[in-house]
Amino acid sequence: MEMTDLAVRKSVTVDVPAEKAFEVFTDRMDDWWIREHHIGKAELDRAVLEPRAGGRWYEIGVDGSECDWGHVVAWDPPSRLVLAWQIGADWQFDPDLVTEVEVRFVDLGDNRTRVDLEHRDLDRFGDRTDDMRAGFDSPGGWQGLLDAFKSAV
Repeated sequence: MEMTDLAVRKSVTVDVPAEKAFEVFTDRMDDWWIREHHIGKAELDRAVLEPRAGGRWYEIGVDGSECDWGHVVAWDPPSRLVLAWQIGADWQFDPDLVTEVEVRFVDLGDNRTRVDLEHRDLDRFGDRTDDMRAGFDSPGGWQGLLDAFKSAV
C-alpha cells in the first residue's frame, strides 16, 4: 500500500538574519501568535515556548489557567526547531497523540531568511486526518500564523 504524503508545508521569507528570525519565532511567539488560536476555556493571555529540548509548549489563559499544546522535540538555534503537536481533532490536549511541526530557518544571505514549516504525521488523527489537514492547510491555519510571524519580524 502506498502512503500519500499528508504533511502540510508552508514557507515565508523575512528580511532579517536567521538568528533574529529564530528568536522572534521562539522567544517572542506570544507577539505574533493569533489570539483566537487557543484551546483553553479562557481567552488566550500568552503563548509560551520553553527554549530547550524537552521544554513545554503551552498557553496561559487570562484567568491564569494553563493548557498544554505539546513540547519541544529539537532545539537547534538558529537553524531548526521541532515541536510535538499534541492537540487532538477535538482541539483538546491529548498526551497520547504526537504529530510533529518542524520549522527550519534557511539563511538566504543579505539579511534574509526563509522559514519553512512542515506539520507531519497527520495520519495519526485517524478518521479525522482529512479534516485536520484541511484546517492546517487553510489560510487561517499555518500560513496565517506564518504571515502573523512575518508581520512581527
